[in-house]
Amino acid sequence: MEVGYAISSEELDPNQIVRAAARAEEAGFSTAWVSDHFHPWIDAQGESPFVWSSLGGIATVTERMRVGTGVTCPTVRIHPAIIAHAAATTQVMFDGRFFLGVGTGENLNEHIVGQRWPEAAVRIDMLEEAVGVIRQLWSGRQESHHGRYFTVENARIYTMPDTLPPIYVSAFGPHAVEMAARCGDGLVSTRPDRDLLQKYDDHGGRGPKLGQIKVCWAERESDARELAWERWPTSGLIGELSQELPTPKHFEQAVAPLHEEDVVSSFSLGPDPEPYLESLAKYADAGYDEVYITQIGPDQDGFLRFFERELRPALETHFERHRQPA
Repeated sequence: MEVGYAISSEELDPNQIVRAAARAEEAGFSTAWVSDHFHPWIDAQGESPFVWSSLGGIATVTERMRVGTGVTCPTVRIHPAIIAHAAATTQVMFDGRFFLGVGTGENLNEHIVGQRWPEAAVRIDMLEEAVGVIRQLWSGRQESHHGRYFTVENARIYTMPDTLPPIYVSAFGPHAVEMAARCGDGLVSTRPDRDLLQKYDDHGGRGPKLGQIKVCWAERESDARELAWERWPTSGLIGELSQELPTPKHFEQAVAPLHEEDVVSSFSLGPDPEPYLESLAKYADAGYDEVYITQIGPDQDGFLRFFERELRPALETHFERHRQPA
């Protein structure tokens, strides 16, 4: 299983994102993704730069690392024709190292253009049509599309990469997994759920399975706990709230009844590599091919030093030991 670096654009400004990506490549990461948000989840996170500008910067400071969106929503806030254009240009800038992660999005980011926020089943259908539009425009020919949700007229993308980026589709429930299997080049999810990944395979899904975990490295575990609780109390929410609430203020209201332990118990925290290894092992056992680690908070340099000096060697030893026959 490959371990990647997930960059939270909800917490870092664009210059911090670019510097962190360059440092991640130096630290030994071979793949990374950047989240795409218009708003942070809560005001304490404090940032939300435009992901496509950040990606252009990352392309100029990295040479080997694959980089993608984790994930963008090509349906409401941004038309899929524009995403097709942006992704094609980004792939050219990365010289073939870019991947496009897509998902059905959240009301938090998408409602800003004043369109109705559809119910989940409609959002899944919209995403499938959007992926089709993107692939159609990646033909490099002049194309038109008159679909149920999207219209494209006489559009041609002139700046095309030599190799098209893969499209990895985010999915969490059965309907979404079926859609991802039909139209994606890989699956993105966040839970170490073997059954979900098996359903993707059963429906003919192809390509890698990408997961994500949030961690908080700090020299003292107590500091890591405090920061994780301050920045990511939304990780304690269940159900569909994360997709339905419209503003950071609403998320702050939703998490008000939660307790610190409700949230931080799910994170790997502090200076000891062992909790990180245990979390990653769960994703490996579930069948993920790649797992992306998000370091909570501003101290990306501290986490990257920890990864380079302690976690990466421990991971190599851990997985080598598990690969050996009994």
